[in-house]
Amino acid sequence: MSESDLSRLVGSAVVLGITLLAYLISVRLGQRFVKRLQGKGAETGARAVTLWLMIRRVILAVLVITAVLMVFSIWDITLTPFIAMGTVIGAAVGFGAQDVIKDLLAGFFILAEDQYHIGDTVSIAGTTGTVDDIQFRVTVLRDYEGNVHFVPNGQITVASNFTSIFSQPVLDIGVAYGQDVDVAMDVILDELNSLAADPQWQAKIREPAEMLGVQRLGDSSVVLRARLTTIAEERWSVRREALRRIKNRFDLEGIEIPFPQVTVHQRSD
Repeated sequence: MSESDLSRLVGSAVVLGITLLAYLISVRLGQRFVKRLQGKGAETGARAVTLWLMIRRVILAVLVITAVLMVFSIWDITLTPFIAMGTVIGAAVGFGAQDVIKDLLAGFFILAEDQYHIGDTVSIAGTTGTVDDIQFRVTVLRDYEGNVHFVPNGQITVASNFTSIFSQPVLDIGVAYGQDVDVAMDVILDELNSLAADPQWQAKIREPAEMLGVQRLGDSSVVLRARLTTIAEERWSVRREALRRIKNRFDLEGIEIPFPQVTVHQRSD
């Protein structure tokens, strides 16, 4: 091996070492910054984690490209053929890559506008689940059954975030027409207030319960509507517990929850 080849090997090793060191330092600084923001609140911390994952991928791509170009320069490898080939390939791919560009731009605006974070429960492009990752081109969702969905960012026209700041689960409860609806409403509101006062649940409920009144007169029941205001991620657990308590209380009070029935009238000649 000639002396020039040896110096080139050393130079290449130095470039790769510096690149690796720069990446490790940037990762360390980024993690410290994210940890500091996490101490300022859950919402700020979730946004910081999401942005950092995207920024880390950008840093890695920039460092790798820079290192490759520097190694090529050390070995006196001309880039002209690669540039020409890249131009041709880029022109060919450009015609068929419009959707990819659309996905990339949509992903950028999702992060810039803070539409949702990793860990949020969202409904996008007809799919509902928890956000596992937000990549350059796709958002990765995991639904309630554990299935993973890769949703192209360009297909997201409406994003519904179920875990942003607070939630207001609505309870529609039917009672029989023979029941006194005022009594039933008092029972429901009393049970919801009891739930809010329970030490196990009070930290998950932000405001007093609301009894909104009669929602509709159904075929077999009078539907009463109540509403709770909860911490966003606890909306489902609080709603399930509220329904459980109301059912048990109705049983104690003798308030009937009707179910669809068919009445047969028999006529004799």
